[in-house]
Amino acid sequence: MKKLHIEICDVTLRDGEQTPGVTFTREEKMEIASLLDATGVEVIEAGFPAVSAKEQEAVQAVCRMGLDARICALSRARKGDVDAALDCGVDMIGLFAATSDLHIRTKYKKSREEVMAETCAMIEYAHDHGVQVRFGAEDASRTALPALISAYRQATEAGADLATFADTVGCMTPMETFDRMQAIRSEVDLPLCIHCHDDLGCATANTLVAAEAGAFQLHTTVNGLGERAGNTPLEEVLVVLATKVGIDRYDLSQIGGLSDLVARTSGVEVARNKAVVGANAFAHESGIHIAALLEDPSTYEYVSPDLVGRERTFVLGKHTGRHAVEHVAASLGYHLDDEGVRWVLHEVKRRSEAKCHVTPEVLKEILCTAVRGREVLHG
Repeated sequence: MKKLHIEICDVTLRDGEQTPGVTFTREEKMEIASLLDATGVEVIEAGFPAVSAKEQEAVQAVCRMGLDARICALSRARKGDVDAALDCGVDMIGLFAATSDLHIRTKYKKSREEVMAETCAMIEYAHDHGVQVRFGAEDASRTALPALISAYRQATEAGADLATFADTVGCMTPMETFDRMQAIRSEVDLPLCIHCHDDLGCATANTLVAAEAGAFQLHTTVNGLGERAGNTPLEEVLVVLATKVGIDRYDLSQIGGLSDLVARTSGVEVARNKAVVGANAFAHESGIHIAALLEDPSTYEYVSPDLVGRERTFVLGKHTGRHAVEHVAASLGYHLDDEGVRWVLHEVKRRSEAKCHVTPEVLKEILCTAVRGREVLHG
């Protein structure tokens, strides 16, 4: 990837909280915001203050933490929403309006001209109160390009500082995203923001190709939390930026703890095979792989686990080899001779093929049996 001029806006505390069944308390929002700030995220979208009095209090509490990150709040094109955000003391208001024919017809039952007139009036109102204003085109991915460019230009004239392209239903592919962002960049002067959902599994790729095409602000959530299939995962974007672009200003060692915190407070477990933060991301069972890893970890790990605050684990099972048994046994304080290793390996494979998960407890029981057996054998 080429050198990129970007910043991260993490929306875990707002869009992530729109995951069905997820609610963060004020204290949880503050704890997550603190770790996001420690990671180096430039903008934290702390919530949607107009939702409730408690939500407004939570956003206000995050604003008062004195973080390095700029704090953003979401707002519809309504004076009450904007006032609720302003009362929190935010640095930025993400003011959004739908721009696709489908959304305008279904949600507003007004003409496009009326919707944009009301939106621009609220952009001017927010801008006059001294905050950054980010105009978000909801369902931009299904908006005809001429209409979308017109909306961005009107928002620019009204005083918007940034413009968001929202793939609200996650329907874009990487090449579609790249082409659309390039077309917008050639016609719109505002810094562009990219906000992707993962309904087709393309959110991370879409976000990164948008950055290649000139998008400045990249929207993410921790663990890919969000509505339906979720949003672009923060951890994936930061690792790609570090390993492929050389952007090293983010503290990736915070990622593991941040992921665990969001999983715990949201109640949404991370899939074991989730990239970067899943339990299997740095777990190895194959005997061939483990033998090579013990010589040089880069043979089967492109990303080092300690880079993202994780640890490498060796899992014993059907595909395990003797090197893994020796290494894991020694790490647990068991020193086996060749015959002991062979017996443990046979027992691990036997149990694994019988669909018995070789947990740490099961492994210790096997190792203890092996050691006792050798002691009895040799008197």
